[in-house]
Amino acid sequence: MTTNRLTRSATDRMLGGVCGGLARYFGIDSTIVRLIFVLAVLSGLSPLIYLVLWIIMPQEELPASPPQDPTGEWQYDPYTGQKLR
Repeated sequence: MTTNRLTRSATDRMLGGVCGGLARYFGIDSTIVRLIFVLAVLSGLSPLIYLVLWIIMPQEELPASPPQDPTGEWQYDPYTGQKLR
């Protein structure tokens, strides 16, 4: 059983990850949540709510992954020519 925790998103973020975290928690697109926050800015309440959520919501924990070489440049040792692990 998986539990859906309310956390700030580490990957879907523009500023603090609050909208991305809320969108994932409620199962909707993060663009919709961002539009709601932009519309709420007109009421003057949204910046305060966003700031409070940014402080209260914990940061999402990402699993640690080993560093990868996206270019493939370091596949062989430059001195010996042997393939690296």
